[in-house]
Amino acid sequence: MAKITFRRLTSTSELDTFLSMTEHHSGVRLPPSYAKQARVQGAFVDGHLAGGYMLVTRPEFRTLMFVPDSCKNTHDFFNNSPYEMMEVNALWVGPAIKTVPMQLRFWTQLVLDIFLCRKRYLLLMSNPKNKAIQSIHRMASPTSLYQGAPQLAGGQESHREIKVGYTTRWNLLLNYPLYLREAVARRRRVRETLSARRSQQKGRGLGSSTQPAALIKAS
Repeated sequence: MAKITFRRLTSTSELDTFLSMTEHHSGVRLPPSYAKQARVQGAFVDGHLAGGYMLVTRPEFRTLMFVPDSCKNTHDFFNNSPYEMMEVNALWVGPAIKTVPMQLRFWTQLVLDIFLCRKRYLLLMSNPKNKAIQSIHRMASPTSLYQGAPQLAGGQESHREIKVGYTTRWNLLLNYPLYLREAVARRRRVRETLSARRSQQKGRGLGSSTQPAALIKAS
């Protein structure tokens, strides 16, 4: 069985490959300068890059870059020091990370990496139409900051609508059993689906094998 391993990406070629894969999965091309100031964690399966994420622990944060000034000027959260914050960006999971144990290993590593950064707040930004990411964010018990059109400067790219919030590393850790429960539920759903497919295929096989006998009897 294939195993998933993790390694920090540092070379220019590795970062360029990672950014290209991120663009493929999200539709957004992140600048190389942003990747170079982050800790980029790659997930590998059989030696091939299969997923990953960026841990950004110093400003400027892209999560807050797109929040309108009107929100920043009125929300109490923005009175906190940005050096108490961090963000996770460029998160993607490729099809090679296909089994439930591999996916659980991926999310466990992510939660551990976030916790060890020792930042007070974890910033969250997503496309509200991405239901999978929305489900993951909800398990972190986030506090909403803004939802709407992003504030874009010249040359910047983002989704047409964004949802921005924050949680704490302790919230993430305390809610980790929810991720485990979801992983177990997903494994059960996968097994039930496979079992139903096998039963359906078996039923079709029996139907085709009995058809000739029925035709002979009818004649």
